[in-house]
Amino acid sequence: MSVYTSPSDEGLVRRLIELTQAGLPLVADPWAWLASALGLSVDDTLALLRRLQAEGAIRRIAAIPNHYRLGYRHNGMTVWDVDDAEIARLGALIGAQPFVSHCYRRPRQEGWPYNLFAMVHGRDASDIEAYRNQIRALLGNACRAHEMLVSSRILKKTGLRIAALQHSA
Repeated sequence: MSVYTSPSDEGLVRRLIELTQAGLPLVADPWAWLASALGLSVDDTLALLRRLQAEGAIRRIAAIPNHYRLGYRHNGMTVWDVDDAEIARLGALIGAQPFVSHCYRRPRQEGWPYNLFAMVHGRDASDIEAYRNQIRALLGNACRAHEMLVSSRILKKTGLRIAALQHSA
C-alpha cells in the first residue's frame, strides 16, 4: 500500500518543493535521498513526482549545469531567420548539436526576423564564433539572416521557490 494517497496532500508536496527548490544533492542516488527525507519509499516518491508532472505542477526534472563553473565562460544566443518550411527539420538538427544547450522556435516580430534561437557555450570567444559558423553551414540556403547576442553578465536562474513554513511556539 502506498504512503502517498493524493496530490492534495499539501504538506507532503510542500516538503518536496522545499527539499528540491535549490536542486538535488550530488549523491549516488538522489531519489533515495529524497525518499528518505520525505519518509517515503523510492517507488512512492517517484509516483508522487510522476503524478505532479502529469498534473502540470512539475514541468520537467533535469540537470541544469552551471556552464560558467565548468569553464564555459563565453555564451551566445544565436538567432536565425530560417525558411518556415524547413524550420522543424533544421531546428531538430541544430538542437541535437553537442555545443547547443537549448534550441527553440519563436514567432518573428516586427523588426526582428529571427525565428530560430540556439544557445551556445564555449571556453572562449573563438569557440562560440566557430559554433555559429557550424550552425550556419548546417542551415545552408534555408537561412536568410543571423546574428549572435553575446552574454554580458550571468543571470542566476532558479525554479519554484516557496518560503519555509513558519511554526509558532
